[in-house]
Amino acid sequence: MGALDHLADYFDCGGGDSHRHRHSRRKMLQTVEIKVKIDCEGCERKVRRAVEGMKGVTQVDIEPKLSKLTVTGYVEPNKVVARVKHRTGKRAELWPYMPYDVVAHPYAPGVYDRRAPAGYVRRADDQQVNQLARMSSTEVRYTTAFSDENPAACSIM
Repeated sequence: MGALDHLADYFDCGGGDSHRHRHSRRKMLQTVEIKVKIDCEGCERKVRRAVEGMKGVTQVDIEPKLSKLTVTGYVEPNKVVARVKHRTGKRAELWPYMPYDVVAHPYAPGVYDRRAPAGYVRRADDQQVNQLARMSSTEVRYTTAFSDENPAACSIM
């Protein structure tokens, strides 16, 4: 809010409704990714029709092999998930996976998921799950001291 807007609020001769209207939250254009089990073309059509009817949706992409629904538009993620659940009767959740390359330790417990699509691992926002990424320098030294990739590693065996 700039200085002119602030001054305009003091000298506003309108009914006061314009102030509330001007500062109302606008929905942002965003992409929502949802995991939904899609078995056949009928399921795909059912999911597509459930989401295309929503106000603010501009684009719908479905990837049946990944069980992934991507909705682009001026929508809220939780409302899209609720709509898919209600209209289709299927279990739906926000996309819980992220690309394999983005994660520092993709094989850490809680991150690696056998059921994840190829090239993806489970999203680990929890600090307890992502302990390997938080290792201190002494822990890193001890773990790399016995590594096969370290040429100066201890060779006891």
